[in-house]
Amino acid sequence: MPLRIFMIILLSLFVTACTGNDAIDEGVVVTSDREGISTGVDGTGYDVSGTALPGSSEDLVENVGDRIFFGYDSYNLSGEARAVLERQAQWLSQYQNLSVTIEGHADERGTREYNLALGERHANAVQSYLAALGVDASRLSVVSYGKERPVVFDNDPSAWAQNRRGVTTIN
Repeated sequence: MPLRIFMIILLSLFVTACTGNDAIDEGVVVTSDREGISTGVDGTGYDVSGTALPGSSEDLVENVGDRIFFGYDSYNLSGEARAVLERQAQWLSQYQNLSVTIEGHADERGTREYNLALGERHANAVQSYLAALGVDASRLSVVSYGKERPVVFDNDPSAWAQNRRGVTTIN
């Protein structure tokens, strides 16, 4: 009799463990962390075939675009930048549970203080445009890194152009 009770409890625990919020698709386990970001079996935003999972940071980067670029000493949005931000707004409307931080970056020229202010103007330009496209402003936060986090370390116009950017990241 005790063995029978033990087996019933063990079976109950097994069934309970199998009925969580995980989705199983073709043998791939996809979970959502507490922020609602999709993660694969290895904790990344990819499934076992290397495809970005919908709603993940990787999905944003690969399928939508996570960054836009600015001209020298400018925070005006180009047509290309607006197109990326329109895709981001559409993507964010699909994933209402996500909030993002918009990072503002500048190139290495100018003082630290000036570039922090310019990076903030970059981030605010992105935030304002996304809000104008219907993204709830409470889901959008901004931070400026100025010239402190370059992606390219060369000292030439091509590097500077890549470092003058706004980057959208999932919180």
